[in-house]
Amino acid sequence: MSKNMKWIAAFLVLSGFILLREQTSLIHFNETGKDFGWWSLLPALITIVLCFLTREVISSLFLGIVLGGIISGHYNIIQYFLIPSIGSPKYGEILLVYLWSLGGLIGIWTRTGGAQYFAELAGRKIVRGPKSAKFFAFLLGILFHQGGTVSTILAGSTAKPITDAQGVSHEEVSYIIDSTASPVATLLPFNVWPIYIGGLVVGTSPLFANLDVSKTYLFKAIPFNFYAIFAILFTLLFSFEKLPWYGKKMKAAMDRVKATGKLDRDGAKPLMARELTTLQIPPDYRPSAWDFLLPIGVLLSVSIGPYILYGKLHVSEAFVLAVLTSIFLALFKGMRLKTIMEGFVDGCKGVTIGAIILGLAVTLGAVSKEIGTANFLIRTTSSLINPIFMPAIFLFVTMVIAFSTGTSWGTYAVVFPIAMPLAYAVNPDPFYNLLCFSAVTGGSVYGDQCSPISDTTILSSLATGTDLMDHVTTQLPLATVAAGIGAVLYTVLAIFVV
Repeated sequence: MSKNMKWIAAFLVLSGFILLREQTSLIHFNETGKDFGWWSLLPALITIVLCFLTREVISSLFLGIVLGGIISGHYNIIQYFLIPSIGSPKYGEILLVYLWSLGGLIGIWTRTGGAQYFAELAGRKIVRGPKSAKFFAFLLGILFHQGGTVSTILAGSTAKPITDAQGVSHEEVSYIIDSTASPVATLLPFNVWPIYIGGLVVGTSPLFANLDVSKTYLFKAIPFNFYAIFAILFTLLFSFEKLPWYGKKMKAAMDRVKATGKLDRDGAKPLMARELTTLQIPPDYRPSAWDFLLPIGVLLSVSIGPYILYGKLHVSEAFVLAVLTSIFLALFKGMRLKTIMEGFVDGCKGVTIGAIILGLAVTLGAVSKEIGTANFLIRTTSSLINPIFMPAIFLFVTMVIAFSTGTSWGTYAVVFPIAMPLAYAVNPDPFYNLLCFSAVTGGSVYGDQCSPISDTTILSSLATGTDLMDHVTTQLPLATVAAGIGAVLYTVLAIFVV
Protein backbone atom coordinates (compact mmCIF):
# COMPACT_ATOMS: atom_id res chain seq x y z
CA MET A 1 0.00 0.00 0.00
CA SER A 2 1.42 3.38 -1.04
CA LYS A 3 1.59 6.32 1.35
CA ASN A 4 -1.21 8.05 -0.54
CA MET A 5 -3.43 4.98 -0.25
CA LYS A 6 -2.73 4.77 3.46
CA TRP A 7 -3.81 8.36 4.00
CA ILE A 8 -6.89 7.83 1.83
CA ALA A 9 -7.78 4.83 3.98
CA ALA A 10 -7.27 6.90 7.11
CA PHE A 11 -9.47 9.67 5.66
CA LEU A 12 -12.21 7.14 4.85
CA VAL A 13 -12.10 5.81 8.40
CA LEU A 14 -12.47 9.33 9.75
CA SER A 15 -15.31 10.07 7.34
CA GLY A 16 -17.07 6.89 8.40
CA PHE A 17 -16.84 7.98 12.02
CA ILE A 18 -18.44 11.32 11.20
CA LEU A 19 -21.28 9.65 9.28
CA LEU A 20 -21.93 7.08 12.02
CA ARG A 21 -21.53 9.50 14.90
CA GLU A 22 -25.12 9.03 16.11
CA GLN A 23 -24.40 5.40 17.01
CA THR A 24 -21.97 6.49 19.71
CA SER A 25 -24.79 7.92 21.77
CA LEU A 26 -25.22 4.46 23.31
CA ILE A 27 -22.97 4.72 26.36
CA HIS A 28 -22.46 1.71 28.63
CA PHE A 29 -22.14 2.12 32.37
CA ASN A 30 -20.94 -0.51 34.83
CA GLU A 31 -18.76 -0.69 37.91
CA THR A 32 -15.65 0.29 35.92
CA GLY A 33 -17.23 3.48 34.59
CA LYS A 34 -18.50 4.46 31.13
CA ASP A 35 -17.46 3.32 27.69
CA PHE A 36 -18.68 3.68 24.11
CA GLY A 37 -18.67 0.00 23.22
CA TRP A 38 -16.40 -1.10 20.40
CA TRP A 39 -15.94 2.54 19.45
CA SER A 40 -13.81 2.90 22.57
CA LEU A 41 -11.05 0.85 20.93
CA LEU A 42 -10.86 2.76 17.67
CA PRO A 43 -8.65 5.77 18.56
CA ALA A 44 -5.90 3.65 20.12
CA LEU A 45 -6.29 0.91 17.51
CA ILE A 46 -6.16 3.30 14.54
CA THR A 47 -3.17 5.11 16.04
CA ILE A 48 -1.18 1.93 16.59
CA VAL A 49 -2.04 0.44 13.18
CA LEU A 50 -1.06 3.67 11.41
CA CYS A 51 2.17 3.84 13.41
CA PHE A 52 3.16 0.44 12.04
CA LEU A 53 1.88 1.08 8.50
CA THR A 54 3.24 4.57 7.94
CA ARG A 55 6.07 4.67 10.54
CA GLU A 56 4.92 8.27 11.05
CA VAL A 57 4.04 8.64 14.71
CA ILE A 58 3.01 12.30 15.02
CA SER A 59 0.23 12.22 12.41
CA SER A 60 -0.95 8.81 13.68
CA LEU A 61 -1.28 10.13 17.22
CA PHE A 62 -3.10 13.24 16.05
CA LEU A 63 -5.59 11.20 14.02
CA GLY A 64 -6.28 9.03 17.07
CA ILE A 65 -6.99 12.15 19.12
CA VAL A 66 -9.34 13.48 16.43
CA LEU A 67 -11.24 10.19 16.35
CA GLY A 68 -11.54 10.23 20.13
CA GLY A 69 -12.97 13.74 19.97
CA ILE A 70 -15.59 12.62 17.46
CA ILE A 71 -16.56 9.56 19.50
CA SER A 72 -16.77 11.43 22.79
CA GLY A 73 -18.64 14.36 21.28
CA HIS A 74 -15.89 16.80 22.27
CA TYR A 75 -15.10 18.10 18.80
CA ASN A 76 -12.91 20.93 20.03
CA ILE A 77 -9.97 18.64 20.76
CA ILE A 78 -7.61 21.57 21.29
CA GLN A 79 -9.67 23.03 24.10
CA TYR A 80 -10.91 19.79 25.65
CA PHE A 81 -7.92 17.44 25.25
CA LEU A 82 -4.71 19.04 23.96
CA ILE A 83 -4.46 22.10 26.21
CA PRO A 84 -5.32 20.26 29.49
CA SER A 85 -2.93 17.41 28.65
CA ILE A 86 0.00 19.54 27.50
CA GLY A 87 -0.59 21.88 30.43
CA SER A 88 -0.70 19.04 32.94
CA PRO A 89 1.96 18.70 35.67
CA LYS A 90 2.93 15.30 34.27
CA TYR A 91 3.78 16.63 30.83
CA GLY A 92 5.32 19.79 32.26
CA GLU A 93 7.76 17.72 34.30
CA ILE A 94 8.62 15.52 31.34
CA LEU A 95 9.15 18.52 29.06
CA LEU A 96 11.10 20.77 31.41
CA VAL A 97 13.12 18.14 33.24
CA TYR A 98 13.52 14.98 31.21
CA LEU A 99 13.50 16.51 27.74
CA TRP A 100 14.97 19.99 28.01
CA SER A 101 17.35 19.21 30.85
CA LEU A 102 18.46 15.97 29.21
CA GLY A 103 18.72 17.57 25.79
CA GLY A 104 20.51 20.60 27.22
CA LEU A 105 22.97 18.40 29.10
CA ILE A 106 23.79 16.35 26.01
CA GLY A 107 24.04 19.56 24.01
CA ILE A 108 26.64 20.92 26.43
CA TRP A 109 28.55 17.64 26.10
CA THR A 110 28.78 18.29 22.34
CA ARG A 111 30.82 21.40 23.25
CA THR A 112 32.88 19.89 26.09
CA GLY A 113 33.36 16.46 24.53
CA GLY A 114 32.85 14.87 27.94
CA ALA A 115 30.60 11.99 26.85
CA GLN A 116 32.89 10.99 24.01
CA TYR A 117 35.97 11.21 26.23
CA PHE A 118 34.30 9.01 28.85
CA ALA A 119 33.24 6.52 26.17
CA GLU A 120 36.81 6.28 24.95
CA LEU A 121 38.06 5.89 28.53
CA ALA A 122 35.47 3.20 29.28
CA GLY A 123 36.48 1.47 26.06
CA ARG A 124 40.06 1.28 27.33
CA LYS A 125 39.38 0.52 31.00
CA ILE A 126 35.96 -1.16 31.34
CA VAL A 127 34.45 -2.19 28.03
CA ARG A 128 36.24 -4.52 25.67
CA GLY A 129 33.84 -4.66 22.75
CA PRO A 130 30.16 -4.63 21.73
CA LYS A 131 29.13 -7.48 24.05
CA SER A 132 30.68 -5.97 27.16
CA ALA A 133 29.22 -2.57 26.15
CA LYS A 134 25.76 -4.14 25.99
CA PHE A 135 26.31 -5.84 29.33
CA PHE A 136 27.39 -2.51 30.79
CA ALA A 137 24.13 -0.98 29.54
CA PHE A 138 22.26 -3.89 31.13
CA LEU A 139 23.96 -3.23 34.48
CA LEU A 140 23.02 0.43 34.26
CA GLY A 141 19.40 -0.56 33.70
CA ILE A 142 19.50 -2.73 36.81
CA LEU A 143 21.15 0.04 38.82
CA PHE A 144 18.66 2.74 37.78
CA HIS A 145 15.56 0.72 38.66
CA GLN A 146 13.41 3.48 40.13
CA GLY A 147 10.77 3.23 37.41
CA GLY A 148 10.27 3.48 33.67
CA THR A 149 10.73 7.20 32.98
CA VAL A 150 13.63 7.76 35.38
CA SER A 151 15.40 4.54 34.45
CA THR A 152 15.29 5.03 30.70
CA ILE A 153 16.71 8.55 30.88
CA LEU A 154 19.45 7.86 33.44
CA ALA A 155 20.60 4.57 31.94
CA GLY A 156 20.12 5.59 28.32
CA SER A 157 22.04 8.87 28.53
CA THR A 158 24.90 7.16 30.39
CA ALA A 159 25.13 4.09 28.15
CA LYS A 160 24.76 5.76 24.74
CA PRO A 161 28.26 7.22 24.33
CA ILE A 162 29.79 3.89 25.35
CA THR A 163 27.63 1.69 23.12
CA ASP A 164 28.01 4.12 20.21
CA ALA A 165 31.79 3.99 20.54
CA GLN A 166 31.72 0.18 20.57
CA GLY A 167 29.48 -0.15 17.52
CA VAL A 168 26.24 -1.31 19.15
CA SER A 169 23.19 -0.61 17.01
CA HIS A 170 20.69 1.82 18.43
CA GLU A 171 17.93 -0.79 18.20
CA GLU A 172 19.91 -3.08 20.48
CA VAL A 173 20.74 -0.52 23.16
CA SER A 174 17.21 0.92 23.20
CA TYR A 175 15.84 -2.60 23.79
CA ILE A 176 18.27 -3.17 26.66
CA ILE A 177 17.42 0.15 28.29
CA ASP A 178 13.66 -0.24 27.89
CA SER A 179 13.61 -3.85 29.00
CA THR A 180 15.53 -3.06 32.20
CA ALA A 181 13.32 -0.16 33.27
CA SER A 182 9.82 -1.02 34.48
CA PRO A 183 10.46 -4.81 34.60
CA VAL A 184 13.30 -4.28 37.07
CA ALA A 185 11.24 -1.80 39.07
CA THR A 186 8.66 -4.53 39.75
CA LEU A 187 11.30 -7.12 40.67
CA LEU A 188 13.30 -4.74 42.89
CA PRO A 189 10.39 -2.68 44.25
CA PHE A 190 12.41 -0.41 46.53
CA ASN A 191 10.60 2.55 45.06
CA VAL A 192 7.15 4.16 44.99
CA TRP A 193 5.49 1.24 43.19
CA PRO A 194 4.46 -0.74 46.31
CA ILE A 195 2.83 2.36 47.80
CA TYR A 196 0.93 3.13 44.62
CA ILE A 197 -0.24 -0.42 43.92
CA GLY A 198 -0.97 -1.05 47.60
CA GLY A 199 -3.33 1.91 47.59
CA LEU A 200 -5.17 0.49 44.58
CA VAL A 201 -5.73 -3.02 45.95
CA VAL A 202 -6.39 -2.28 49.64
CA GLY A 203 -9.88 -3.37 50.59
CA THR A 204 -10.59 -5.08 47.26
CA SER A 205 -10.75 -8.49 49.00
CA PRO A 206 -10.14 -9.94 52.47
CA LEU A 207 -6.57 -10.72 51.38
CA PHE A 208 -5.91 -6.97 51.15
CA ALA A 209 -7.39 -6.02 54.50
CA ASN A 210 -5.18 -3.01 55.17
CA LEU A 211 -2.61 -0.83 53.45
CA ASP A 212 0.43 -2.37 55.13
CA VAL A 213 -0.50 -5.85 53.90
CA SER A 214 -1.37 -4.52 50.45
CA LYS A 215 1.98 -2.78 50.06
CA THR A 216 3.86 -6.03 50.68
CA TYR A 217 2.11 -7.86 47.85
CA LEU A 218 4.47 -6.58 45.19
CA PHE A 219 7.32 -8.18 47.15
CA LYS A 220 5.37 -11.45 47.54
CA ALA A 221 4.68 -11.46 43.82
CA ILE A 222 8.34 -11.26 42.77
CA PRO A 223 8.83 -15.03 42.16
CA PHE A 224 5.62 -15.12 40.08
CA ASN A 225 6.06 -11.94 38.06
CA PHE A 226 6.93 -14.11 35.10
CA TYR A 227 6.93 -11.44 32.42
CA ALA A 228 9.39 -9.26 34.30
CA ILE A 229 11.61 -12.25 35.14
CA PHE A 230 11.82 -13.46 31.54
CA ALA A 231 12.16 -9.92 30.19
CA ILE A 232 15.24 -9.41 32.37
CA LEU A 233 16.61 -12.88 31.59
CA PHE A 234 16.17 -12.31 27.86
CA THR A 235 17.90 -8.94 28.13
CA LEU A 236 20.86 -10.46 29.98
CA LEU A 237 21.26 -13.22 27.39
CA PHE A 238 20.75 -10.65 24.64
CA SER A 239 23.63 -8.54 25.93
CA PHE A 240 25.94 -11.56 25.54
CA GLU A 241 24.31 -12.55 22.22
CA LYS A 242 23.30 -15.92 23.68
CA LEU A 243 19.61 -15.94 22.76
CA PRO A 244 18.58 -18.68 20.32
CA TRP A 245 16.29 -16.25 18.48
CA TYR A 246 16.22 -12.46 18.14
CA GLY A 247 13.41 -11.75 15.72
CA LYS A 248 13.91 -10.87 12.07
CA LYS A 249 14.30 -7.10 12.45
CA MET A 250 16.52 -7.20 15.51
CA LYS A 251 18.79 -9.75 13.84
CA ALA A 252 18.94 -7.51 10.77
CA ALA A 253 20.01 -4.58 12.95
CA MET A 254 22.71 -6.68 14.60
CA ASP A 255 24.00 -7.91 11.25
CA ARG A 256 23.88 -4.41 9.75
CA VAL A 257 26.06 -2.77 12.40
CA LYS A 258 28.59 -5.63 12.24
CA ALA A 259 28.81 -5.44 8.45
CA THR A 260 28.63 -1.68 7.87
CA GLY A 261 29.11 0.02 11.24
CA LYS A 262 25.83 1.90 10.76
CA LEU A 263 24.11 2.44 14.11
CA ASP A 264 20.76 3.12 12.40
CA ARG A 265 19.17 1.70 9.27
CA ASP A 266 19.14 3.80 6.11
CA GLY A 267 16.13 6.10 6.22
CA ALA A 268 15.77 5.96 10.00
CA LYS A 269 14.54 9.06 11.84
CA PRO A 270 16.15 9.04 15.28
CA LEU A 271 14.36 11.06 17.93
CA MET A 272 17.71 12.57 18.90
CA ALA A 273 18.47 15.23 16.31
CA ARG A 274 21.84 15.83 14.68
CA GLU A 275 22.52 18.72 17.06
CA LEU A 276 22.98 16.15 19.82
CA THR A 277 25.34 13.87 17.93
CA THR A 278 27.74 16.33 16.26
CA LEU A 279 30.71 17.48 18.33
CA GLN A 280 31.64 21.18 18.20
CA ILE A 281 34.47 21.41 20.75
CA PRO A 282 36.26 24.81 20.80
CA PRO A 283 39.91 24.51 19.69
CA ASP A 284 41.25 25.82 23.01
CA TYR A 285 39.13 23.52 25.24
CA ARG A 286 40.62 20.33 26.67
CA PRO A 287 37.95 17.63 27.20
CA SER A 288 38.26 15.28 30.15
CA ALA A 289 36.27 12.48 31.75
CA TRP A 290 35.18 14.93 34.46
CA ASP A 291 33.06 16.79 31.91
CA PHE A 292 30.87 13.67 31.86
CA LEU A 293 31.46 12.04 35.23
CA LEU A 294 30.84 15.08 37.45
CA PRO A 295 27.38 15.97 36.04
CA ILE A 296 26.39 12.29 35.94
CA GLY A 297 27.66 11.87 39.50
CA VAL A 298 25.53 14.80 40.66
CA LEU A 299 22.57 13.39 38.76
CA LEU A 300 22.87 9.97 40.36
CA SER A 301 23.71 11.09 43.89
CA VAL A 302 20.91 13.66 44.08
CA SER A 303 18.27 11.44 42.45
CA ILE A 304 19.07 8.10 44.11
CA GLY A 305 20.95 9.08 47.28
CA PRO A 306 17.97 10.63 49.12
CA TYR A 307 15.87 7.59 48.22
CA ILE A 308 18.40 5.26 49.82
CA LEU A 309 18.61 7.48 52.92
CA TYR A 310 14.97 8.37 53.53
CA GLY A 311 12.87 6.91 50.73
CA LYS A 312 12.22 9.99 48.59
CA LEU A 313 13.26 10.66 45.00
CA HIS A 314 14.50 14.07 43.83
CA VAL A 315 14.79 13.42 40.11
CA SER A 316 13.69 16.87 38.92
CA GLU A 317 16.21 18.61 41.13
CA ALA A 318 18.88 16.14 40.06
CA PHE A 319 18.55 16.93 36.36
CA VAL A 320 18.62 20.69 36.92
CA LEU A 321 21.69 20.43 39.18
CA ALA A 322 23.43 18.18 36.64
CA VAL A 323 22.95 20.82 33.93
CA LEU A 324 24.19 23.58 36.23
CA THR A 325 27.21 21.47 37.21
CA SER A 326 28.07 20.92 33.57
CA ILE A 327 27.77 24.67 32.87
CA PHE A 328 29.91 25.79 35.81
CA LEU A 329 32.56 23.13 35.14
CA ALA A 330 32.89 24.26 31.53
CA LEU A 331 33.13 27.89 32.68
CA PHE A 332 35.77 26.95 35.23
CA LYS A 333 37.82 25.26 32.51
CA GLY A 334 37.71 28.39 30.35
CA MET A 335 34.82 27.87 27.91
CA ARG A 336 32.88 31.00 27.00
CA LEU A 337 29.35 31.24 28.39
CA LYS A 338 28.01 31.96 24.91
CA THR A 339 29.46 28.69 23.61
CA ILE A 340 27.98 26.75 26.52
CA MET A 341 24.52 28.24 26.03
CA GLU A 342 24.66 27.56 22.30
CA GLY A 343 25.24 23.91 23.15
CA PHE A 344 22.39 23.96 25.66
CA VAL A 345 19.97 25.52 23.16
CA ASP A 346 21.02 23.09 20.42
CA GLY A 347 20.33 20.28 22.87
CA CYS A 348 16.85 21.59 23.63
CA LYS A 349 16.11 21.91 19.91
CA GLY A 350 17.38 18.38 19.38
CA VAL A 351 14.58 16.85 21.47
CA THR A 352 11.73 18.86 19.93
CA ILE A 353 10.36 15.88 18.02
CA GLY A 354 10.35 13.78 21.17
CA ALA A 355 8.54 16.56 23.04
CA ILE A 356 5.83 16.74 20.38
CA ILE A 357 5.34 12.98 20.33
CA LEU A 358 5.15 12.81 24.11
CA GLY A 359 2.63 15.65 24.23
CA LEU A 360 0.38 13.88 21.74
CA ALA A 361 0.83 10.55 23.54
CA VAL A 362 -0.22 12.09 26.86
CA THR A 363 -3.23 13.61 25.09
CA LEU A 364 -4.23 10.29 23.52
CA GLY A 365 -4.06 8.76 27.00
CA ALA A 366 -6.57 11.36 28.19
CA VAL A 367 -8.77 10.57 25.18
CA SER A 368 -8.67 6.84 25.93
CA LYS A 369 -9.68 7.52 29.52
CA GLU A 370 -12.55 9.76 28.42
CA ILE A 371 -14.06 7.18 26.06
CA GLY A 372 -13.42 4.22 28.39
CA THR A 373 -10.99 2.08 26.37
CA ALA A 374 -9.87 0.11 29.42
CA ASN A 375 -13.40 -0.03 30.84
CA PHE A 376 -14.70 -1.62 27.65
CA LEU A 377 -12.01 -4.29 27.58
CA ILE A 378 -12.73 -5.27 31.17
CA ARG A 379 -16.51 -5.24 30.69
CA THR A 380 -16.38 -7.48 27.63
CA THR A 381 -13.86 -10.02 28.91
CA SER A 382 -14.64 -10.47 32.61
CA SER A 383 -17.63 -12.76 31.98
CA LEU A 384 -15.65 -15.02 29.65
CA ILE A 385 -12.91 -15.99 32.08
CA ASN A 386 -12.36 -19.64 32.96
CA PRO A 387 -10.79 -19.98 36.45
CA ILE A 388 -7.87 -22.04 35.14
CA PHE A 389 -7.08 -19.45 32.49
CA MET A 390 -7.88 -16.39 34.60
CA PRO A 391 -4.26 -15.42 35.45
CA ALA A 392 -3.19 -15.81 31.80
CA ILE A 393 -6.23 -13.84 30.63
CA PHE A 394 -5.48 -11.10 33.15
CA LEU A 395 -1.99 -11.02 31.68
CA PHE A 396 -3.34 -10.72 28.14
CA VAL A 397 -6.03 -8.14 28.97
CA THR A 398 -3.60 -5.86 30.78
CA MET A 399 -1.09 -6.24 27.94
CA VAL A 400 -3.74 -5.00 25.50
CA ILE A 401 -4.95 -2.18 27.76
CA ALA A 402 -1.45 -0.88 28.53
CA PHE A 403 -0.39 -1.22 24.89
CA SER A 404 -3.50 0.70 23.78
CA THR A 405 -3.24 3.44 26.38
CA GLY A 406 0.55 3.66 26.77
CA THR A 407 0.58 3.49 30.57
CA SER A 408 1.15 0.76 33.13
CA TRP A 409 0.11 2.87 36.10
CA GLY A 410 -3.13 3.89 34.40
CA THR A 411 -3.80 0.22 33.65
CA TYR A 412 -3.19 -0.68 37.29
CA ALA A 413 -5.66 1.99 38.38
CA VAL A 414 -8.40 0.55 36.16
CA VAL A 415 -7.75 -3.19 36.41
CA PHE A 416 -6.66 -3.91 40.00
CA PRO A 417 -9.92 -2.76 41.66
CA ILE A 418 -11.84 -5.10 39.32
CA ALA A 419 -9.43 -8.01 38.94
CA MET A 420 -8.70 -8.73 42.59
CA PRO A 421 -12.34 -8.99 43.81
CA LEU A 422 -13.10 -11.12 40.75
CA ALA A 423 -10.15 -13.43 41.44
CA TYR A 424 -11.18 -13.82 45.09
CA ALA A 425 -14.79 -14.56 44.13
CA VAL A 426 -13.67 -17.27 41.74
CA ASN A 427 -11.16 -18.84 44.14
CA PRO A 428 -10.23 -17.41 47.57
CA ASP A 429 -7.00 -19.41 47.67
CA PRO A 430 -4.16 -16.96 48.52
CA PHE A 431 -1.75 -18.52 46.02
CA TYR A 432 -4.31 -18.29 43.21
CA ASN A 433 -4.88 -14.64 43.99
CA LEU A 434 -1.13 -14.06 44.06
CA LEU A 435 -0.89 -15.47 40.54
CA CYS A 436 -3.64 -13.11 39.37
CA PHE A 437 -1.96 -10.15 41.08
CA SER A 438 1.37 -10.99 39.42
CA ALA A 439 -0.26 -11.39 36.02
CA VAL A 440 -1.82 -7.92 36.20
CA THR A 441 1.53 -6.46 37.26
CA GLY A 442 3.50 -8.10 34.46
CA GLY A 443 0.96 -7.62 31.69
CA SER A 444 0.72 -3.90 32.39
CA VAL A 445 4.50 -3.56 32.24
CA TYR A 446 4.62 -5.41 28.90
CA GLY A 447 2.07 -3.08 27.31
CA ASP A 448 3.78 0.02 28.65
CA GLN A 449 7.19 -1.20 27.52
CA CYS A 450 6.12 -2.10 23.98
CA SER A 451 3.55 0.54 23.06
CA PRO A 452 4.68 3.22 20.57
CA ILE A 453 2.58 5.74 22.50
CA SER A 454 4.14 5.00 25.90
CA ASP A 455 6.36 7.61 27.52
CA THR A 456 8.97 4.99 28.46
CA THR A 457 9.13 3.70 24.88
CA ILE A 458 9.50 7.22 23.52
CA LEU A 459 12.07 8.23 26.12
CA SER A 460 14.09 5.03 25.57
CA SER A 461 14.28 5.93 21.89
CA LEU A 462 15.10 9.54 22.70
CA ALA A 463 17.84 8.78 25.23
CA THR A 464 19.55 6.29 22.93
CA GLY A 465 19.02 8.17 19.66
CA THR A 466 16.81 5.51 18.06
CA ASP A 467 14.04 5.70 15.48
CA LEU A 468 10.90 5.16 17.58
CA MET A 469 9.23 2.59 15.34
CA ASP A 470 12.53 0.76 14.80
CA HIS A 471 12.72 0.40 18.58
CA VAL A 472 9.12 -0.81 18.79
CA THR A 473 9.31 -3.35 15.98
CA THR A 474 12.63 -4.84 17.12
CA GLN A 475 11.62 -5.05 20.78
CA LEU A 476 8.09 -6.39 20.33
CA PRO A 477 8.91 -10.00 19.28
CA LEU A 478 11.29 -10.61 22.19
CA ALA A 479 8.91 -9.09 24.74
CA THR A 480 5.98 -11.07 23.34
CA VAL A 481 7.83 -14.37 23.65
CA ALA A 482 8.63 -13.53 27.29
CA ALA A 483 4.94 -12.77 27.92
CA GLY A 484 3.88 -15.99 26.17
CA ILE A 485 6.11 -18.09 28.41
CA GLY A 486 4.64 -16.30 31.41
CA ALA A 487 1.07 -17.08 30.27
CA VAL A 488 1.90 -20.78 29.98
CA LEU A 489 3.40 -20.87 33.47
CA TYR A 490 0.39 -19.08 34.98
CA THR A 491 -1.94 -21.62 33.41
CA VAL A 492 0.10 -24.60 34.58
CA LEU A 493 0.26 -23.33 38.17
CA ALA A 494 -3.43 -22.39 38.21
CA ILE A 495 -4.36 -25.99 37.39
CA PHE A 496 -3.10 -27.09 40.81
CA VAL A 497 -5.20 -24.61 42.81
CA VAL A 498 -8.49 -24.47 40.89
